[in-house]
Amino acid sequence: MNSLNSPWAAHFIQTGAGNNQSFEQAGALTLENIKTLFAECDKPYSGLPPSALKKAIYSSDLSQVQPLEKVIEQTNRLIAKNSIMVQHPHCIAHLHTPPLISSVMAEFYIAALNQSMDSWDQASSATFLEQFIVDWLVQTFSLGADADGVFTSGGTQSNLMGLLLARDWFANTHSQHNIQQDGLPEYGHKMRIICSDKSHFTVQKSASLMGLGERAVVCVKTNQQGQMDIDELQQTIEALTAQDLLPIAVVATAGTTDHGAIDDLHGIVTLCRQYGLWSHIDGAYGGALMLSEKHKYRLKGIESADSVSVDFHKLFYQTISCGALLVKDKSNFSSLLYHADYLNREGDELPNLVDKSIATTKRFDALKMFMTLKSVGAQTLGEMYDKLIELSAQVADSVKENDHFELCCEPLLSTVLFRLSSHYQGSLSSGEFNQLHQTLRLQLLTSGDAVIAETKVNGKLYLKFTLLNPCLTLSDFDSLFAKIESHAKLLTNKAL
Repeated sequence: MNSLNSPWAAHFIQTGAGNNQSFEQAGALTLENIKTLFAECDKPYSGLPPSALKKAIYSSDLSQVQPLEKVIEQTNRLIAKNSIMVQHPHCIAHLHTPPLISSVMAEFYIAALNQSMDSWDQASSATFLEQFIVDWLVQTFSLGADADGVFTSGGTQSNLMGLLLARDWFANTHSQHNIQQDGLPEYGHKMRIICSDKSHFTVQKSASLMGLGERAVVCVKTNQQGQMDIDELQQTIEALTAQDLLPIAVVATAGTTDHGAIDDLHGIVTLCRQYGLWSHIDGAYGGALMLSEKHKYRLKGIESADSVSVDFHKLFYQTISCGALLVKDKSNFSSLLYHADYLNREGDELPNLVDKSIATTKRFDALKMFMTLKSVGAQTLGEMYDKLIELSAQVADSVKENDHFELCCEPLLSTVLFRLSSHYQGSLSSGEFNQLHQTLRLQLLTSGDAVIAETKVNGKLYLKFTLLNPCLTLSDFDSLFAKIESHAKLLTNKAL
């Protein structure tokens, strides 16, 4: 029987001419719904109360099968219209970017082709394209001729892989111990990973997953701007060694989540070389500055790091998820290699990317970067970052000139931290004043007026803008500040 005569044929994309009417109709309807959604969007969130949204979603009867056209309409009405609209000027909370059209278009190909990036016979052109983009990346970051990399789901996976390679490298160089074959060495409980107290939480999470435990992570204090104290780092390395502990790696950050701070990468990597430690740079946020002619000097030292995390779904404006781990010496990927007859067959001349990945099935995300670099260009991306950094400084100035707010510190990248000025505090205690900021942020979100973030610095809770959309202008913030002031006044009157 011809496969097109199957009772399920209409549910799949078919090869051959004239066999995809249902796919074409569904695609056209979805596109039209999405176009209308964005055309009518006037708030970053619909304002539907969370309890009502949950009830509406949970009331869906999954046993009731409907034509795909009706499901698309329901999805648009229930899910899409109640999503967080990252394209809206007042959605400015997290490292969550509006995606480039080129990336969205690439997703059509990625989803329809459904290539599995583990073996060449499942992803022929895709395998070569990912390696092509990786080669461009290691050249862009000046990591040298022996460098290599692999696409990941993002910073969490990249950081885990970088520290996993660091652990295995240290055991091999310290005592010729093979963790892949024999598990953690007897001195495993002495291994220590050093990072700043503003590093991403995935450093601790990675240590836990690697069997070292969260207590294996030692945090070094930072300055007011959130940058690691180099002198404190050196003292920490020497103190750990004096305690008969084994520092194995230092994690530097190029763009912390809270401050957008960039550590002294050159100084940290130099210390790692001096003491024989692995240097890993979490560049998920700020690593994109390598494309900025004006600001890439701030990443000096990244070219000498042993491993680097890069997130493309942040300042490269790719759809979620999309990241990479780059390593200076590709031989270190050998600790991830595992032979499977059905994937990496002996004698094959064809590359299998599973050999350097902790994931087996992996998406063809490199296509998004390819289409973006070809249609937008690295230079234009760099100019977007220059605009964001300039705008962030202007927004910080606006905060300083506004009697309703006070600035935490000058922005280093594109993050602006601020809080309500002291006249809003009145008789509130410090804890109650912090709670007021939390309530304010939540009210802005659930009303649909604005999506902003919060964080704590030295016990004080600050509101946070993360500027990622290069299309924003200073006037967008005038109206946003007005919304914050309006909600703050109402809450303060209630509190007092």
